[in-house]
Amino acid sequence: MERHYGNVTRAPLVQRRSKSKSYRQSDRSCFSSASRLNTIPALTPRRLSTSRRAPRFHNITEKVNPEQLALLVKTEWQLSYVTPLYQFRHTQLKTYSRRLAAFIAAEKQQGLAVEVEGAQSGFRVSFSVVQGLVEEEDDAETVLVQIHAKPLFARLDEPQRPVWSGWLTCINGNYEYLHSLPEDFVCLPLFGSSGAEGLTTAVKSWFQQTFDCCFGPLEISHTSLQWLSALWTDCHAECSIQHLKMIWTLPAVPPLQVTYTVNPQDAWELWSSVRKDAQEENKVGEEGEDSIHIEEVMRFIQGLKSHFYRHFRLDLSAGSLTQVSTALGSAKYSGRIKISNSRYMITTLTLLTECALLKMPI
Repeated sequence: MERHYGNVTRAPLVQRRSKSKSYRQSDRSCFSSASRLNTIPALTPRRLSTSRRAPRFHNITEKVNPEQLALLVKTEWQLSYVTPLYQFRHTQLKTYSRRLAAFIAAEKQQGLAVEVEGAQSGFRVSFSVVQGLVEEEDDAETVLVQIHAKPLFARLDEPQRPVWSGWLTCINGNYEYLHSLPEDFVCLPLFGSSGAEGLTTAVKSWFQQTFDCCFGPLEISHTSLQWLSALWTDCHAECSIQHLKMIWTLPAVPPLQVTYTVNPQDAWELWSSVRKDAQEENKVGEEGEDSIHIEEVMRFIQGLKSHFYRHFRLDLSAGSLTQVSTALGSAKYSGRIKISNSRYMITTLTLLTECALLKMPI
């Protein structure tokens, strides 16, 4: 039974779950077979950038299909990284739709795919390009994958409904790494999925077999969550974040889970003062005032932790940030992300693309 102390929640001790079957299969696929990328220099960055552009307003509603955009911003996605796809062609999406549908049907017939609750056989798959969701010329166009099926006792004239969705994207990918890839490879390192785990496993297996790639889990690290806290707060003047909610986990027996909710105006004023001090000290980076440096992020988080300590005499520095949320979105260490506002989607996806490239084993 959990015990509550105001904003502090003491959670029961739980064992860390091992990697899922699909990820173990992905690891074997990555390392047990010879990869066509073995001859490519390892140019992926080994750590997150220490500075990045401040969030900018992007009115992508004028560029992106409204139905696709509604799906992207209303769904919580489980993230993975994926290595470059060999001989993937954006012009062959209809062919891929038929082949993946046939693959899922074959897996289901052999009893290898997990049943989808309330659905029957006859899956329909659709691949589509999300036009307009790019930032640089080197970014490959985002690809959306949807799987449809009928409910078990549906009428003959009842249409199929979506039972699984996923996407692959690359927003502001590392220039040097993208240019190091041979022409036969397409880099879409960030993969998001929503739906039955059995279908996620089947989709990943098909991609691995078809495009000689591999998938792996993508956690959103403590540092990346701190970046998101600062980047989202930076948007408050133009788009109210409504709240800044952070969940910290502190080492204790049982572990202590702390929920820390900050008034949006208080968060904004603290962030503004940090930015002003950095500009006065000329520590905004070579890119100018449009750039946010890691030192500013650390000062912002330290200011929040100091405020919490003054009130509760509890030092959050001893723990790790495991979740952050605002009206713009939410992110969890486990790799679950929800983007709630399309205007700053590019900012969020840029950071997550960098995280995916950083996690890749090549």
